[in-house]
Amino acid sequence: MQLFLASLAPEGADIASLFLMLAALVTAAKCGGAVAVRFGQPAVLGELLAGIVVGPGMLALADPTDPTIHVMSEFGVVILLFQIGLHTDLRALFKVGSAASAVGVVGVALPFGFGYLAATMMGLASLPAILCGAAMTATSIGISARVLGDIGVLDSREGRTVLGAAVLDDVIGLIILAVTATVASGVEITPFEIAKTAGAAFGFLVVALVAGELLAPRLFALIDRLPVGGTTGTLALAFALALAAAADRGGSALIIGSFAAGLILHKTPQRDTIENSTTVLGYFFVPVFFASVGASVDIQALADPAALWLGLALLVIGIITKFVSGYVPFWIPLRYALVGAAMVPRGEVGLIFAQMGLTSGVISPSVFGALMIMVIGTTLVTPPWLGWLVSRGTPPGNPQDIGGMDDLVSGERRP
Repeated sequence: MQLFLASLAPEGADIASLFLMLAALVTAAKCGGAVAVRFGQPAVLGELLAGIVVGPGMLALADPTDPTIHVMSEFGVVILLFQIGLHTDLRALFKVGSAASAVGVVGVALPFGFGYLAATMMGLASLPAILCGAAMTATSIGISARVLGDIGVLDSREGRTVLGAAVLDDVIGLIILAVTATVASGVEITPFEIAKTAGAAFGFLVVALVAGELLAPRLFALIDRLPVGGTTGTLALAFALALAAAADRGGSALIIGSFAAGLILHKTPQRDTIENSTTVLGYFFVPVFFASVGASVDIQALADPAALWLGLALLVIGIITKFVSGYVPFWIPLRYALVGAAMVPRGEVGLIFAQMGLTSGVISPSVFGALMIMVIGTTLVTPPWLGWLVSRGTPPGNPQDIGGMDDLVSGERRP
């Protein structure tokens, strides 16, 4: 193990230094998450801000570009998307399919279009502007689900509509991410290449889901009989890693593969065991991802007036366009403002877009900082906004614990 870690370490660094950086990231993330939850905010917000504090721009206790930190961060992303898929019941969401589809499609089209337009008007080239628009498309399932559960409306028609729309947003957003990543690798932007990459991403999801529907229940029924403790959860995570690698090799994105693995295993009888097992790992690795993203923020770049104005523009567009999408399904009686407000937080998937753009060189540190303003702002505004909307309407139900993926994004599991 020591030789393996040493092989990942950058030249001149030692294992002790890597361990200290990791300890700083995890400690800061968990403490920051606890403070955020104490003030009624999702834990992810505190983890992001804590990463900024321990990153190179302030205390310089952790280097997000370190190869070991990067590998662990990627592992955290795989666990997070696996949990999102594992928690997603597509059949239940089909019951509000028309409303969720309308909210989801408009909730992608408006932020993407206006985000791209704002970025180009402020001087960004086409590819960075595309990534800015793409980063604004996906609603955070974890944050929205946690807040809706807290105020007792997760199982309402509005709650199911939001979850269905958020799942659709994530799928479309992940396909946009795959297209953007392909273009960032140097492939010329043509309608054919965009259609090819989108087809690869969507085709992979379809093939994986159909094949998984046939094979996964039988396979994991056999795995569950093995007499070694923890085998089911461990091999489920191995399954997610294998599908992530397959998606990458097939021209899609790693996170599409891990998301598909979760969708496949959602209907297996072992889902709770798998969710509990991977959540324990996620408590460590997912905060590493969020904190390392925060540590990547260049404080000096944020001081650039152009970055601040771009961030504020994206924030305003991000709030308005998602809120408007809640009013689209006019043919169904809903509390439209509640749906629209719950669609606002970007959270984890927006961070994945921003981080991919930064590491691939598509966007500059100042643009990355502008996207962070948008992600943090939309995450910060949602909980009090939803609470106020519910207080003005029908009395909420009892708080609902949805566990698993939600715990990794938004706070600790209730006892």
